[in-house]
Amino acid sequence: MLYAVVDIETTGGYASGNGITEIAILIHDGVSVINSFETLINPKQYIPDHIEALTGISNDMVANAPVFAEVASEIYDLLHDKVFVAHNVNFDFSFIKHNLSEAGYDLQCNKLCTVRLSRKILPGHKSYSLGKLCAALKISLNNHHRAGGDAKATAELLCMLLSHDSEGLIQQSLKSASKEQVLPPNLPKSEIDKLPLSPGVYYFKDEKGKVIYIGKAKTLKKRVCSHFSGNNAGKQRQDFLKNIYSVDFEICGTELMAFILEATEIKRLWPENNRALKRYEQKYAIYSFEDQKGYLRLGIDTFKKNMPVLYSFNTILEGHHILRILIKDHFLCEKLCYIQKNRIACTGHEEGNCSGACVGKESAPAYNVRVKYAIEQLKSMLPTFAVIDAGRTEDEQSCILVEQGKLYGMGYISQYADVNAPDLLKSALKAYPSNDYIMHLILAHTEQYPQKRIAV
Repeated sequence: MLYAVVDIETTGGYASGNGITEIAILIHDGVSVINSFETLINPKQYIPDHIEALTGISNDMVANAPVFAEVASEIYDLLHDKVFVAHNVNFDFSFIKHNLSEAGYDLQCNKLCTVRLSRKILPGHKSYSLGKLCAALKISLNNHHRAGGDAKATAELLCMLLSHDSEGLIQQSLKSASKEQVLPPNLPKSEIDKLPLSPGVYYFKDEKGKVIYIGKAKTLKKRVCSHFSGNNAGKQRQDFLKNIYSVDFEICGTELMAFILEATEIKRLWPENNRALKRYEQKYAIYSFEDQKGYLRLGIDTFKKNMPVLYSFNTILEGHHILRILIKDHFLCEKLCYIQKNRIACTGHEEGNCSGACVGKESAPAYNVRVKYAIEQLKSMLPTFAVIDAGRTEDEQSCILVEQGKLYGMGYISQYADVNAPDLLKSALKAYPSNDYIMHLILAHTEQYPQKRIAV
């Protein structure tokens, strides 16, 4: 087996927006280096001052160097039938695969990460950065942060790993079923091995244990692993992967429960890499309040988190439709419901459908009785039901309870529990906040599977 030990220097941290300034490839037979390739590369973009200070590679140095396309054929020939080895392999591989693809080559090869392997074969070190690890292992590292110097040190480290690999971990990680080589450098394979083949929610955490991403899954292990497939060279993905140090999870009985838990947890923990659901907010709601003259009024306004809501929705049209039903059924005043704003009296008063509250002909107590009936009707229009489905084990079933059009909570109950006893049901469930996004998920699910919906 031949290994291609690779190191590159770049203008920045992600392949799609940055260029390679230097590359070194050492072909290693497991005992010694048998071939080598090293060159500066013209990245066709400016090298930032802080990168020049780190690597010592200046814009003048690369001005007459070949562009990547000019050496792509030679690089591909060296790499394509070898095991690609690097310290934090996915970084180097992402740049080289991206640039080879731009030149018309499709690089497909097994990878080995000396960061991951060092953590497993040589445990106990405070740091696994190349510089500090080489110092601890007494590996000579000359010209640090230059491709040639770092590649030579990585080749020495590879020899040490091969000689200390008494459990055959390197061969195991190269097996096609292992998939270990695609994992982020700081995520132990044991974190993947512990994941079940169940629905649930997973939490990616950084080095300090802070949650940086929350996701839901129909099959936890499969979904988590899918994050690490492919070769997206963008900055966002590269930064995301290198910050994953551990994975926590919570098993759910069903995928629907995982959807609800995910939405709730994102709102609670606000992870930096969750964007879509963080942006979701309810837009409008129907409110009731008493005005200065004592009249109860219904009206539509933008959704406010700290105000009691009668009904929330995402389009003004939907709100007006509900409000007009209540006005018609209970002879309410369109003006006092803010349907008409610029008239002294509402149209309903002129047509005999309003008793004159808008012009003071009907007393507040008399009018308020009908408003209260309208509010009760609105509550009755909003459904109360339970969604009963599979549990986490054969001895239980899952339950999601919706009360008057809002999620009350969810949890797990006995197969013999009385679903038609709401108070007993509530005592077994954990309360969750409701919003229109969650209710849309629940209603869409029960429309697709009506047999799971039980009136309570």
